Amino acid sequence: MLLPTTLVGSYPQPDWLIDRARLAARFPPRVRARELWRIDEPYLAEAMNDATLIAIRAQEQAGIDIITDGEIRRESYSNRFATALEGVDIDNPGTALDRSGHPNPVPRVVGKIRRKHPVEVEDLLFLKRNTNRTVKITVPGPFTMAQQAQIDHYGGSREAAAMDYAQAVNEEIRDLFAAGADIVQIDEPYLQARPEEARAWGLRALNQALEGITGTTAVHICFGYAAVIHVRPSGYSFLGEMAGCRCQQVSIETAQSSLDTAVLEALPDKKIILGVIDLSDMAIESPETVAARIRRALAHAPAENIIVAPDCGMKYLPREIAYAKLVAMVEGARIVRAELKPA
Repeated sequence: MLLPTTLVGSYPQPDWLIDRARLAARFPPRVRARELWRIDEPYLAEAMNDATLIAIRAQEQAGIDIITDGEIRRESYSNRFATALEGVDIDNPGTALDRSGHPNPVPRVVGKIRRKHPVEVEDLLFLKRNTNRTVKITVPGPFTMAQQAQIDHYGGSREAAAMDYAQAVNEEIRDLFAAGADIVQIDEPYLQARPEEARAWGLRALNQALEGITGTTAVHICFGYAAVIHVRPSGYSFLGEMAGCRCQQVSIETAQSSLDTAVLEALPDKKIILGVIDLSDMAIESPETVAARIRRALAHAPAENIIVAPDCGMKYLPREIAYAKLVAMVEGARIVRAELKPA
């Protein structure tokens, strides 16, 4: 199928599940933030399952081809996995600068980082039980987790910590594919935010996380949540380097940033998850607007290499707006797909 559609990862959580006003009023949590959940602990897992079903059905009804679990069980894209690892003190958080330069509570690395058990396999199995479409699940990347932590072990070396984060991610990805994942996406937004370190050792850590993996993998790089990071640069500081990544797909945003899609020519051997939905704008794109954004990319990459998606995770959008934007995205992809069919 040409131009399949997908989410980058997250879909909005219902207001009855999480306090969305409190979530939006803070930077995405790096440590656990149980105070955000509206449901008492004895009923929380069941409520998360119900909300995940809503996210799955919304994607199906909108016509999305590659379904995620909406990351409904997560307070942020990274903290569910990052706080489940051995060697991390989450009860006595440290501090690290976020990508906007502000200090943020983060996990404190006090020992060797190891994965104690599968973290997201049950989430994947629930997703697979509840859709017959292609499924994707996301995990945070080693470089990003090393940036979102205070490194008190490893002699303070983020690089050394990242290599053990990479081993933990590698083990998780192997278990996710063994459990039936079609695609596993690694979220590495800090490759863009910290390009010097990314070039020095970040890509090496990411490739270590992907070493020996035979399933289809994607890496998401973005400029940050639109609800949190409002100013977009005109281009990526770290993108062409992804030609050397072991992944098959690279996820980028082009809508809010009006990115010059000529940069896709630097990644001729990768499929591109093309962000075509602006998450900073509550207005619903028309299908024609979406189609025009897709066509911009087709001048620099073949249609067989394009997967259509929002710019980033949708979790901060109102649900009705997120759904309407997905419908427009699917219709926009359908318009261009029809244009590409031979007469």
